[in-house]
Amino acid sequence: MKTYKIAVIPGDGTGPEVVREGIKVLKSAAQAKNFALDLQYYDFGAEHYLKTGETLPDSAIEEFKEMDAIYLGAIGDPRVKPGILEKGILLKLRFSLDLYINLRPVKLYPGVWTPIKDKGAEDIDFVVVRENTESLYVGVGGTFKTGTPDEIALQEMVVTRKGVERCIRYAYEFARKRNRKKKLTLCGKTNVLTHAWGLWERVFHEVGEEYPDIEQDYAHVDATCMWMVKNPEFFDVIVTDNMFGDIITDLGAMIQGGMGIAAGGNLNPEGVSMFEPIGGSAPKYTGKNVINPLAAISAGMMLLEFLGEEEAGKLVENAIMKVIRDHLDSLSAGRMGHSTTEVGDLVSGYVLNPPTD
Repeated sequence: MKTYKIAVIPGDGTGPEVVREGIKVLKSAAQAKNFALDLQYYDFGAEHYLKTGETLPDSAIEEFKEMDAIYLGAIGDPRVKPGILEKGILLKLRFSLDLYINLRPVKLYPGVWTPIKDKGAEDIDFVVVRENTESLYVGVGGTFKTGTPDEIALQEMVVTRKGVERCIRYAYEFARKRNRKKKLTLCGKTNVLTHAWGLWERVFHEVGEEYPDIEQDYAHVDATCMWMVKNPEFFDVIVTDNMFGDIITDLGAMIQGGMGIAAGGNLNPEGVSMFEPIGGSAPKYTGKNVINPLAAISAGMMLLEFLGEEEAGKLVENAIMKVIRDHLDSLSAGRMGHSTTEVGDLVSGYVLNPPTD
């Protein structure tokens, strides 16, 4: 029996609650498809930081490199100054493990409410490939004369040929493997940010010559936001940089039904990768057992697919759709109608006993 080593970081707020349900479903998928999970838990987050002053030690990074995947709940706590946990844990994980692809499926399941009028599940089904380790997020810059009327703030955008090319190549490969519309849209701002996006555009077309079966498309980021709302069915796979990807994936989460549904992966295709629900830690709901765990469960589904357990991943997705259709009709009004635990139990049950309808 194959065994996968999974690092689990439940995190802050409601993170441990949704991770608990995700693990429940992962264990059911492992049982159904005859593989094993070696789960190793890490308590990094707000509580650990407040007790020790430590965010994420280098020793943990070395341990994570030996894992098959990382499963993350959520990071963030109002008791900790903004930026400390995000930079000390999330960004450190991305940069130290070279998680250079952020993969965000934007898929509306039947029965889930979307704020876009007259659009349904057949219209909203695309994937955003976001470069995850460069752009404005590298922290190059600073301030001068801080707090005075003459204050100057600089934040530099860092773009490398290597970073751009590996992201674009991954996106072309993904569009080919996805085998849906076989269309790749570059989302950028070539008319204003001419240096950085000139590099992106050149590489997009150069690499594209190796993929004659993939249709090439381009849209400015503002136009991309417009089309995501007006005609989301135009898109198949979108590739973009770190900053624009951060923005459009939140818009994507809203049109697919909200943060309670959306999941994502931080990928190093040659190494360990991390999977997480998109929504935050929602501290005001901690301990109330009311948070929707489907995003965390979907993150677990992505984790299974990354490990090559695609049949197990499909079991989880079918179970999610069954639960939405038959048990969570109140999602159309933005509510679950069930507790966090109950939703996890329902999905887990359908993974072990797959629906026939």
